[in-house]
Amino acid sequence: MKIKRGDMVVVVAGDDRSDIPKPVQQVLDNGEKVVVEGVNLVYKHVKRGHPKSPQGGRLRMEKAIQSSNVMYYCNTCNRGVKLGLRYTSDGAKERFCRKCSTTVGQVSPPRTPYAQ
Repeated sequence: MKIKRGDMVVVVAGDDRSDIPKPVQQVLDNGEKVVVEGVNLVYKHVKRGHPKSPQGGRLRMEKAIQSSNVMYYCNTCNRGVKLGLRYTSDGAKERFCRKCSTTVGQVSPPRTPYAQ
């Protein structure tokens, strides 16, 4: 699961394909699907009395898309790139851009030595 909530991604496949980066709102199914802001918009018809729309009508909402259809947007490269995982010298796991090797963020904290 390399894509996380809040990451800027580029949609590379499907009807909403574009080079404009958009934020990830939610990650579902253990990283298999993502909800991206403004992508895969659908209408949901709701009856009266629904908490989001008490008068009823149509709600415009985003649905999830496959995570294989998005790429992480690297600010250094200014394009969609693949992410990799590596260990740092102190034992922490971090995500990095495979094109320019820029660190994106830590995945796990550094390892602590065992007390003897």
